[in-house]
Amino acid sequence: MLGSRGARQIRDRLRRRGYPKINRKRVARLMRQMGISSVAPRPNTSKPHPGHKIYPYLLRNVKIDRVNQVWS
Repeated sequence: MLGSRGARQIRDRLRRRGYPKINRKRVARLMRQMGISSVAPRPNTSKPHPGHKIYPYLLRNVKIDRVNQVWS
């Protein structure tokens, strides 16, 4: 599947198939001309770890009407 491969991996595959003079920049240029881009995995930053405890929000219904009320 070539959709998940970048210019380096496509270059390596082409070299193995008998194109020894192809380089990464040429493959990248051809990919740009054809409108092809690689699909990179996204970071998993929004998945909570199952071992982490979720603490309750204790100030949900508290009306804060003076300075430093929450800290006292």
